Amino acid sequence: MTQDTHPFRPRGWLSNPHLQSVLASSGLRRALASRRRARIEGAAEAVLLDCGDGVRLLGYHTRQSLLDRPRGLAVLLHGWEGSVQSTYLIHTGARLLEEGFDVFRLNLRDHGDTHHLNVELFHSCRIDEVVGALGEIARYFPQRPICLAGYSLGGNFTLRCALRAPAAHIPLAKAVAICPVISPAAGLQAIESAPWFYQAYFLRKWRASLARKAKLFPKAFDFTDWYAKDDLRELTRKLVQRYTDFPTLEQYLDGYSIAGDRLSTLSVSSSILTAADDPIIPLADFLRLELPDCARLEIAPHGGHCGFLPGLRGRSYAEDFIAAEFAQVAVA
Repeated sequence: MTQDTHPFRPRGWLSNPHLQSVLASSGLRRALASRRRARIEGAAEAVLLDCGDGVRLLGYHTRQSLLDRPRGLAVLLHGWEGSVQSTYLIHTGARLLEEGFDVFRLNLRDHGDTHHLNVELFHSCRIDEVVGALGEIARYFPQRPICLAGYSLGGNFTLRCALRAPAAHIPLAKAVAICPVISPAAGLQAIESAPWFYQAYFLRKWRASLARKAKLFPKAFDFTDWYAKDDLRELTRKLVQRYTDFPTLEQYLDGYSIAGDRLSTLSVSSSILTAADDPIIPLADFLRLELPDCARLEIAPHGGHCGFLPGLRGRSYAEDFIAAEFAQVAVA
């Protein structure tokens, strides 16, 4: 769905897409989220999931306390080099608690404090373990319906999980993706063309993650020749060639693409929100999607990458969007 007059209409300097993108995960917004953070993390229960093939992923389950029974179970996925403690996930999780949902925040492999759980490195084609985690969450927690939402790379995982959920016998009722990665190759090129601080941000966090992994498993990993001058493309190429089964970078990037008609077989009700001014996920990727009747696309004119902030405080339009989509299938 596209609208000439969209409900999210930021004013003044907040219409800048780079400011929206930076503020979404900023320290300022994190500091202003202290009450929401306490609400969702104060009663959170750590859950270690057996995801199959010896893979373990860590998540946190928080029960709502407003209603006699929850309206459903909301499972949330963060973006690349984020975690269950990312500011946008804290805000979203707290909002869904306010809406009467129980909330499960899942760490992807090697994100958050989980580098020690699995020897092999994270990469974006590890969809089977996330589907396995979703199946375990469904088994552990009886709340229905189960709804899944993710941001950025987490949005990409969300839509791929929705594709696989029926065959995996996972009773997924709704999937929502915020600014999901559609074509990884186009996304990488967009980051390279965007202002320098985007690539610097991802490189800083990724290098720190790899250094932590090498310290935990020194016999398995050696990154001594991953030079500071290497850019995101070159480091990804090295990771692919050394630590995955993909022969080329291009085949790896295509391995988690959901571009073109790859979502055309979706049977789970799914919704996508993106911004026309997203600096790192090209709008053209969304316009070329072939979606079935059970899926819809909403394009806001502004919002940056996973921003959608009307101000520094309070909820974002992304939270409104997820809450409204989940409410369509929630217990009354």
